[in-house]
Parts: sequence; structure tokens; C-alpha cells
Amino acid sequence: MSSKNTTEINYPLFRNLGDSALLVVAGNTVSSKINSQVRGLITEIRKKDWPGIQEMVPSYSSLVIHFNPLVLSVSAIESLICDAWDSTTDVEEKSVKTISIPTLYGGNFGPDLDAVAELTGLSTEEVIEKHSVVNYLVYALGFSPGFPYLGGLDESLKCARLCSPRLNVPAGSVAIADLQTGIYPVASPGGWRIIGRTPIKIFDPLRNSPSIIDPGDFIKFEPIDDEKMYRDIENQITEGMFEIEVKLS
Repeated sequence: MSSKNTTEINYPLFRNLGDSALLVVAGNTVSSKINSQVRGLITEIRKKDWPGIQEMVPSYSSLVIHFNPLVLSVSAIESLICDAWDSTTDVEEKSVKTISIPTLYGGNFGPDLDAVAELTGLSTEEVIEKHSVVNYLVYALGFSPGFPYLGGLDESLKCARLCSPRLNVPAGSVAIADLQTGIYPVASPGGWRIIGRTPIKIFDPLRNSPSIIDPGDFIKFEPIDDEKMYRDIENQITEGMFEIEVKLS
């Protein structure tokens, strides 16, 4: 008779990132529950207003805390995190914000749409429908400022990244990589497959709140009929006449 040795991992786990940053690991899988706990931990830290905390950067299942080592020690932060941990379990969101993102799919605005359709065995119309029907959870912001990593992509749309990344992806490009989808907030190199583009400027460093999207929000892509409608929205944005649709529930 044999027995299996299983070691249960007790979270949170901690890892030093130099002398002024600490990685807090909340789990080892991508899930909305773990991500909710990460965001709940941020809420608890902000409520308690701990001195010495300079910045918090969440990801799918972890949180990087930047702090002043002259004010807070690593051991003190770990103790405070452990005390706050139980309060973040099964966090209930007080309100859910869903942001509608008008998107023109295909053509010059989505040069990889046909390739995605071919790779998935779907028609371009089916790709657009499956991509635009979902409310996507914003798990994190990265790799460039304001880039939203969105979870909830239909598995039938799963596509590998490009073998050779583009040197320049236009701002507003809507793209797919593996089981993720996202929006390029600024022009930058990138290897995700571009299926569309939005005229919405989701990140602007000159605004009081540079990003219109925060972790924990939901994104809903709304297909635009043609380039004329895209340009009309673009002009309305320039003139300050366009209002982004945001639903609270």
C-alpha cells in the first residue's frame, strides 16, 4: 500500500525584490477569485493607510509592494499582510464597472483577423461575434502603461503569438494572444495578433487619471460597422463630444 505525499501551499507567499520592494503571491493559477483577493488586499492596505507604502502593482495572482525601508521593514509588511489576509478572502465587489469599447474589426484596423479565423477554423464573422459577446475581466495593467490584460476569451479563439513581433503596433489596437485579449494603449512593438482597433484613447499621461481602465473593471467590445463610423467617433473624441459608455452594476 502506497501513500502520496502532498504538500499544501499556504498563501500568501513572500519574495524580496531588492531592499525596497516585496512580492506577495496569492496563488499559482489564473482565476477571478485569486485576482479578487489581490485587489481586496490593495483595498485593505489603502484603508489602513500604512506609512511607508509607496506603490502597489497588482498582477493576475500577485502584488508587488514598493515601500520605504527607512519607515517599514520587510518583516513588518509581511506581518501586516498576514493580518489583513483573512479580510480579503471571498471579497465581494461593491459595484462592477463595465466599459464599452467601440471597435472596428478587420481590414487595415485588424490585419490578423483573417489569420485568426483560419487558425481557429472559424469565419471572420464568428471570430468577431465570439470576441465581442464577452464581458472581459481586467486582471492587471502592464506591459506598457495602461495595457489591460483581459481574461475570459472564448477558448475557440486561442491563438499563439506572432513568430516575429511587429516593430510598431498602433495605439488602440485590439489583439489576441493565447487565451488573453487586450488593447494597446500606445503605439509600441508587439507580438499579439491584431484583430481590430478602437478610437478610444484608453491611456493619456496628461489626464488627471491617465488610464480609463482599472484592475477589476470589465471590458465589452462593441463592433463598429465601418471606417466612417470609426472616424466619426474619432472626431467626436477630438472635439470632446464623445462619452464613453460605462455601466455600473
